[in-house]
Amino acid sequence: MLKDKDSAPIVAVKDLARARDFYANKLGLELVRGDDNVLEFKTGKTTLAVYVSDYAGTNKANAVVWDGASDIEAIVADLASRGVTFEHYPDMGMAYKDGIHSSGEFKAVWLKDPDGNILHINSM
Repeated sequence: MLKDKDSAPIVAVKDLARARDFYANKLGLELVRGDDNVLEFKTGKTTLAVYVSDYAGTNKANAVVWDGASDIEAIVADLASRGVTFEHYPDMGMAYKDGIHSSGEFKAVWLKDPDGNILHINSM
């Protein structure tokens, strides 16, 4: 049954106002609805839900992934101009330049939101 249903990412945060600023102004996502507990941002054909939780930022793995396709360099440049910083994982054995890890044609970027949730952009 679930194979026919849409899914969407959901991210826990501690401070909804700080999260609203980051996801709307730093990442450039459009807020489509929100209240005192949950914000919903448009991202491609889906939405990203951001909600308040005491457990925010405790995940040590990717929370959200976007397919940056051939636009990954432009996306990273835009995010950097908005003050976003990128993670560098030297132990992955990939080349790293201007926030982008690469291995052959594959490119990947990791960044964190203010609560430490790991966000990922790749191109395949």
